[in-house]
Amino acid sequence: MTAPARFSLNQQTVRQWSLPELAEGCAAAGVRRVGLWRGPVREYGAEAAARLVRDAGLAVSSLCRGGFLTAADPAGRAAALADNRAAVEEAATLGTGTLVLVAGGLPPGSRDLPGARERVADALAELGPYAAGCGVRLAIEPLHPMYASDRCVVSTLRQALDLAERFPADQVGVVVDTYHLWWDDTVAGQLVRAGEGGRIAAFQLADWVTPLPEGVLLGRGQLGDGCVDLRWFHERAGAAGYRGPEEVEIFQPGLWARDGAAVLAEVLDRYERYVLGIPAVTGE
Repeated sequence: MTAPARFSLNQQTVRQWSLPELAEGCAAAGVRRVGLWRGPVREYGAEAAARLVRDAGLAVSSLCRGGFLTAADPAGRAAALADNRAAVEEAATLGTGTLVLVAGGLPPGSRDLPGARERVADALAELGPYAAGCGVRLAIEPLHPMYASDRCVVSTLRQALDLAERFPADQVGVVVDTYHLWWDDTVAGQLVRAGEGGRIAAFQLADWVTPLPEGVLLGRGQLGDGCVDLRWFHERAGAAGYRGPEEVEIFQPGLWARDGAAVLAEVLDRYERYVLGIPAVTGE
């Protein structure tokens, strides 16, 4: 059994699995790539996690997450920079060249979105060369505007590219996540722009269902259950030159309550049908 070559399973999609269970389950399903999160990796130990996934025949497509770079006070800024340097080192240990960054929201009492984005740029200027020296690229992930106040002041692919393009492409790229970008009628042109600049560092997939079953953070939909044209994103990213992993990242308690192997099998089926456009097998 072999999963499609570009398919990657983000760890949060099967959050009920421990790291060893993730490695074993992916190997059994023929999955060759995983996206990991810092919390479970740190708990297990970055070097031990790297050995675990490597021994299972897996490659790490990305590490989530760094970022939260909008603090206005010197102590908060210094802490964020230190944490992100540690995240870069963890990514390098895991053998992934992509560290996903969530920019961070507005500091308490602030209403200054442009100022917060400028602080992100200031931090990237310090972190970018350090990351590149470790063989890691920082990947700015724009999040849906509903996150702008508390988690991410970067809401569109255009805003992410405006930041990334201040720096060399080998230092800073962007994340294309269908859950966050499906609504934006400028995204087609921005995908072209991102491709021309070699800026697409990661591609993530989830669907948008209405009403959100668990709120904006935990309400991501299983592929094919919502209104996102997932195949369109796959094709447009490909036309822009992206040939890297396609990582399914679904935050949803309904999936976490189920058997992990069954969830993975369903995700693989949905990926083939709704992303790659391979018809479902019937009559069995």
